Amino acid sequence: MDIVQIPVHLIDEDTDQPRYRFGEESLQELISSIEELGLLSPIKVRTLENGRYKIIYGNRRYKATMALKRETIPCIVSNATDETEIYLEQIAENLTREGFTPIEEAEAFDKLLHNPKFNSSVKFLASKFGKPESYIKNKCELLKFGSPVKKLVVSGTEIRANQLTEEQLLPLKDLPIEYRDTLALTMAKDEMPVSDVKKIAKLFKDKDISDSTKSKLLFKSGPGLLETWSTHRLNKAEREAKAAQKQAAAEAQAAAAGSLNSRTGDADAAAPLEAPALSAAQAAAAGSLNSRAGDADAAAPLEAPALSAAQAAAAGFAGLERSAQLLQQALDACAAAMDASALHSLAGDERAGLLARSEQLLELLEQNSQMWRAIQGAVQTASAAQN
Repeated sequence: MDIVQIPVHLIDEDTDQPRYRFGEESLQELISSIEELGLLSPIKVRTLENGRYKIIYGNRRYKATMALKRETIPCIVSNATDETEIYLEQIAENLTREGFTPIEEAEAFDKLLHNPKFNSSVKFLASKFGKPESYIKNKCELLKFGSPVKKLVVSGTEIRANQLTEEQLLPLKDLPIEYRDTLALTMAKDEMPVSDVKKIAKLFKDKDISDSTKSKLLFKSGPGLLETWSTHRLNKAEREAKAAQKQAAAEAQAAAAGSLNSRTGDADAAAPLEAPALSAAQAAAAGSLNSRAGDADAAAPLEAPALSAAQAAAAGFAGLERSAQLLQQALDACAAAMDASALHSLAGDERAGLLARSEQLLELLEQNSQMWRAIQGAVQTASAAQN
C-alpha cells in the first residue's frame, strides 16, 4: 500500500459521504495535533477522470491540513469505482472514528437500504459490518424523530443535559408522533435515565389512559411524569387485586355449590334404600306391639329428611375444607417467596404496592373470620337451646 503526497488543491471533498458533522472543538484539537506531531494517518482518495482526486475517508484531516495551509497531504490512492463499495468503506472507516453520530450512522444505513443506487438489505449490511440485524434496525428507528430531537443525539451512554443518547430515545420510538418528540425533548432537558424513560413510555402506551389525559401529561416534567407512572401503576395493581379476589371468591363459591349438589344427590339416592329396611323393622314391631305401630309409621317419614340435611351440611363443609387447603397452600408459597433479600430488592413503589395488597388480603380474611365466628355462635346457641 503506497502512500503518496498529493497537492491539496487537486483533492475534492465527497459531499455524499456519510459523515457531515464536524465539531469545531475537536477540529481545533486535530489542527493542534498535526501542527505539533504531523499527520500520523494518511487520507484515502480515489482517482477521477480529469486528473483530480476525491476523498473516500479523511475529511477532518483534510480540513485540518487546509487550515494549516499545507501544500500537500499524504494519501492512499484507490482506483475503486463501485459506488456501493466506496460508500460501505466510508461507513466502516467512520464507525471506528470518534464523533460519528448515531444519526449520521442511521442516515447512512437508510440510504443504503432505500436509495435505488445501492438497494441493500438489512441482512447484507449486518453481515458486511459484523453487526446483528437489530443493530441496523434500531439505528434506522432514530430517523422517526424530528430535526430538533435528532440534533441532540450524541454518541455514548453518558446522560447529559440537553443531549440524548440512543438508549434514551429507543423506548419512545413506537409512540404516536404527537407524543414522541415532545417527550424526547423533555427527557433531554431533565436528564432522565434510560430506566425512567422506559417507565414513562409505558405510561403513554397504556390503553386505560385517554388521549386527552395523555395530552395534558405532556406539560409535566420528567420527574412529574415518573411520579404519575408510579401512582397509575399502584392504582392499577390495586384494581387488579380486587378483581382477582372477587373472581377467586366466585370460583370458590361455585366449587362449594357443585360439591354440595353432588353430595345432596347422593344422599337423595341413598334415602329410598334405607326406607324399606326401616319399614320392615316397623312391620315386625307392629306384629308384636300393635299399640305402637301407629307411632312408628308416623315417625318413619321424618328421619329421611333429617339425614339428608346432615349430609348436605357435611358436603358443604367438605367443599370449604378443600378451598381452605388451597388457600393455605397459596399463602404459604407466597410467604416463602418473601424473604428478606427479595423484599430489599423491591423498588419503593413496588414495596408500597405489596403493602397495599397485603392489607387488602388481611382485611378480607378478617371479614370472613368474623362471619364464620358469627355462624359458630349461632350453632352454639341453637345447641344450648335444645339441651
